[in-house]
Amino acid sequence: MEKLKVRANGPLQGEIVISGAKNAALPLLCASLLTKETLHLTNVPMLRDVKTTQKLLQGMGARVLTDNVQEFEINCGHVNNTCAPYELVKTMRASILVLGPTLAHFGEAQVSLPGGCAIGSRPVDQHLKGLEAMGAQISIEHGYIKASAKRLKGARITMDMVTVTGTENLLMAATLAEGTTVLENAAMEPEVSDLAECLVKMGARIDGIGTPTLTIHGVEQLHGCSHSVVPDRIEAGTFLCAVAMTGGHVVLKNTAPKTMCAILDKLVEAGALIETGDDWISIDMQTRPTAVDIRTLPYPAFPTDMQAQFMAMNVIASGNSKVVETIFENRMMHVPELNRMGAHIAAEGNTAIIEGVDCLSGTTVMATDLRASASLVLAGLVANGETTVERIYHLDRGYENIEQKLGGVGALIERIHAS
Repeated sequence: MEKLKVRANGPLQGEIVISGAKNAALPLLCASLLTKETLHLTNVPMLRDVKTTQKLLQGMGARVLTDNVQEFEINCGHVNNTCAPYELVKTMRASILVLGPTLAHFGEAQVSLPGGCAIGSRPVDQHLKGLEAMGAQISIEHGYIKASAKRLKGARITMDMVTVTGTENLLMAATLAEGTTVLENAAMEPEVSDLAECLVKMGARIDGIGTPTLTIHGVEQLHGCSHSVVPDRIEAGTFLCAVAMTGGHVVLKNTAPKTMCAILDKLVEAGALIETGDDWISIDMQTRPTAVDIRTLPYPAFPTDMQAQFMAMNVIASGNSKVVETIFENRMMHVPELNRMGAHIAAEGNTAIIEGVDCLSGTTVMATDLRASASLVLAGLVANGETTVERIYHLDRGYENIEQKLGGVGALIERIHAS
């Protein structure tokens, strides 16, 4: 099992190039199932989840060509298998995203119920409710969702909760449905908008992109296109927290600051000097961070995927803070690991009260999920002694070459390969 060893080495200085967003790349890869023509994607992060999606599509009969340097060509003209098996789906919840496009294009789909990070219940009932409203016949048998429909029909669908993958699945399915579909209470995340903009390039007719109401006028077929994946706002936010914690000065390139307002506002509140351009962010941290309260909510509010990283910053900040997690009920698993490093965090339910400390102590910690992994790496950057982060396969699901990127701005971070 691989692990990361991290040691404090003072302020981070230099430039970091941000990768494409994992949470945008995965639905975009699945969107290839909507056409027989080739979808050309660039700025794709070379992550474990991306490779899993590649295997999933290839197992269905798709031709997937990649230079392994952020560029993919996917052609689903010869798909002959509409089943997404448990062996692949169990490792990545986003596999559920093949359900909508496969059903819409091929008239049937069989997808294993998903797995992924153990951060709480993430039911797929909104996906199924929406597809049934569009005329699909759905059953769950032996751990698989089985869906069929000669052609989906447009419908008005109001989701009971804001769900990113639910919105994406229904959005893709609706592009080939007969008639008009209206998705109300749709997720507004930049990754959803990125998918919608790619679908429009493929010939879809979508109104209301970036709003909570999406109107999709179904078309007979879609065609191929070229599309660049939106930059990863969570990777960018993670590195900004690292700079804030170490008191450094770093410029992030290939970013989308307009998608990160809530994150940047909180960093300014913490004392960071932030400047932005169309595709870059500069952060200069000249003081110890000031503790900031966090409450996670759907976009455009503060993202749940940045909660753990900001908690790591609050741990060594001046003052006390409160972090409230409203999206997932089990996303505080990093708390005991941070406390083992000397943090003062009292957590109950979905709320954590943090008393900032002057320093942390390096030790061996265990990553429990993707963003918790990142928070432990950040803590290691400012801890006395050496921090060993185990079970980093979680980290590799969402961060591309994290040790090279942090190492390039002065961090002492090393990947240890198990013998």
